[in-house]
Amino acid sequence: MSNITIFGWGPLPWNDVIMLVWLALTAVSVAYVTWDSFTNNPELKVMKWGWILVTLYLGPVSAVLYVLSCKEPAPGTHEEFIQPLWKQAVGSTIHCVAGDATGIIIAAAITAALGLPMWIDLIVEYVFGFAFGLLIFQSLFMKDMMGGSYLQAIRHSLLPEWLSMNFMMAGMFPPMVRLMMGRDMRAMEPNELVFWGVMSIAVAVGYVTAYPVNAWLVKVGLKHGMGTERALGKGGHSLEAEKKLWTVPAQPMLAHNMAAIATDTGQQDR
Repeated sequence: MSNITIFGWGPLPWNDVIMLVWLALTAVSVAYVTWDSFTNNPELKVMKWGWILVTLYLGPVSAVLYVLSCKEPAPGTHEEFIQPLWKQAVGSTIHCVAGDATGIIIAAAITAALGLPMWIDLIVEYVFGFAFGLLIFQSLFMKDMMGGSYLQAIRHSLLPEWLSMNFMMAGMFPPMVRLMMGRDMRAMEPNELVFWGVMSIAVAVGYVTAYPVNAWLVKVGLKHGMGTERALGKGGHSLEAEKKLWTVPAQPMLAHNMAAIATDTGQQDR
């Protein structure tokens, strides 16, 4: 493996140099998505955190996806902008990946630090990823959409979360096994840059494999897509209300949003 010296550091393995560049781009991407989500974009709060987490894993790829599918292009246009099913599916997949991948990465770091065999790693990662995604990101954060009951939210989320998780795992596990058990065994060590590079690659592949099933789940009303606080509220709302939102004709919705913004601005000026 060839080494590279940069700015007096080194010699560094070439994949560490790539990871340093990637981490710098990721830091900028996370800063931008965080700033825009919490200052300019009326998306639901759970999605703000979902985008931030996924941007930690996918860096500028996630930032570009955020701009293309979720960032409000002009005041009052978010509901209209996110109406296409492909954008709703992006939101659903982001929510899935934010929860499941976070659980998997935490479990992978712990099992790798303990030096457990790969087959045990995969079992623990599957269980922890599924539990974190189902119990935290789906059921706890979205229980208001399921009537306000946490247990009801778990029952409602179990099947769609299981399907989404399995498709994501089908994408994540092969590159994890292939790269972690490859020639650079540093990929098994959480304190090495290459470990986090493998996690980013695995999450990217998992996102791609999870997207089609999330598009179907949103289309049939089993999962939420992307929403807007102006239309759905900061508190509870239903999947039915969200689906109606992205099937409403764009121009009436845009007119409604502009009127709402004008009203809010008038109230703040008093």
